[in-house]
Amino acid sequence: MTGAKSRIIWGIGLLLAGISLLVGLSASRLTQPVWSLASFFKEAENDHRVGNVCTVKDEHGRVISLVSRRVAVGDEIFTAEGRHYRVVRIQGNTACARFIGMDRDLLAYNEFYSRLEVPVVQVVRNTRPVGIYHTHSDESYVPTDGSESIPFKGGIYQVGETLVNRLKNGGVRVDYDKTPHDPHDDNAYYRSRRTAVRLMQNNPIALFDVHRDGVPDPTYYRRYISEQQVAQARLVVGRENPRMQANLDFAKRLMSYANSVHKPIVKEIFTAQGNYNQDLMPTALLIEAGTHTNTKEEAERGVSLLADAVPVVLGLTGPPPQGAPKPITDRTAGTPGSWKALGWIIALTLLGGGAFLLISAGSWDRAKSRLGDFFGREFASFFAPRRARKPDLDTAEKATHVPAPGHKDPGASEAARDHLERIRQD
Repeated sequence: MTGAKSRIIWGIGLLLAGISLLVGLSASRLTQPVWSLASFFKEAENDHRVGNVCTVKDEHGRVISLVSRRVAVGDEIFTAEGRHYRVVRIQGNTACARFIGMDRDLLAYNEFYSRLEVPVVQVVRNTRPVGIYHTHSDESYVPTDGSESIPFKGGIYQVGETLVNRLKNGGVRVDYDKTPHDPHDDNAYYRSRRTAVRLMQNNPIALFDVHRDGVPDPTYYRRYISEQQVAQARLVVGRENPRMQANLDFAKRLMSYANSVHKPIVKEIFTAQGNYNQDLMPTALLIEAGTHTNTKEEAERGVSLLADAVPVVLGLTGPPPQGAPKPITDRTAGTPGSWKALGWIIALTLLGGGAFLLISAGSWDRAKSRLGDFFGREFASFFAPRRARKPDLDTAEKATHVPAPGHKDPGASEAARDHLERIRQD
């Protein structure tokens, strides 16, 4: 019995450890970035290193995108036209991306928003704020600020204020947190998570982390849109969080509608190997407003045009247009990624329960026997009256009856005693 007790103790300990892990993950999900197996092996999130540019090309050598960040196999690009690419190979500062096809969601959103007519007078029908902050608070614009980095007070703050003012003019409440998160290193997103958590306390409808890119060529983002010279925006979605599909769907809607109003203000959507604190909510996005070689005014004009799409896509203003897809913030709308997170919880629970059963039973055969007995009893109790099972108790009690000295009772086995104990507990 000493060995059996030891196995039971170890099993209980393992099960409790699993439960503690699940509770800990739930309790700390706001204060710590979501964990993933890939994040255990990769470097911390590090982007917008000026001059450190990766060129993404398709199978024919045509340039698809330029990005100032680490690019990994599996990263994806969704162009404004709806073309979908996935990175399959990296060599030095060049990545090869395979054309997956035209994205059906983007094509559908592009078609719908191209025909959408929004009333000139819009009535605010949701008062939840939009949260805005800057992980890289040093980011600046060289032609205007004189440097690509000004610690603690970068030119990105003026771009953020322009976005805030434009949203407020559109009737949107904004919660703007100007907390700096310098230095611009691998831990910046860990520091900015505290800011994002504070913003979450006000029940925001969306979270925007505003950056600028580090691509040296200013013409890569510069466009003439809506009768003014602007810097385009790129939307970035982190692949390493359970809400990734919801974040991506929000990004597709925002790009589609913004480009239908001010084409093409959103250059593309880039799904990168990272979390970017987007596990906090399904409408969290990273916005890149131009690059460091654009003027700050170009970036400000660009985010102003992007801001015009935010209230409509979030369902903040005006009546919902007829035939429109439900806003991602609608409680009755689907939230891609939630079932995936639930699946992980169920899987961990089953794993812990299976480990406990195996350790307490001592062998695979006994574990399978106990599992079979359990389901047999449960289904028997469901389909038959409970009193019909009383003979099982008598039989088991006889099986564990201690025989007289000199007589061997084959029924007095450990398995029979276990069976009796389970019946009594039932």
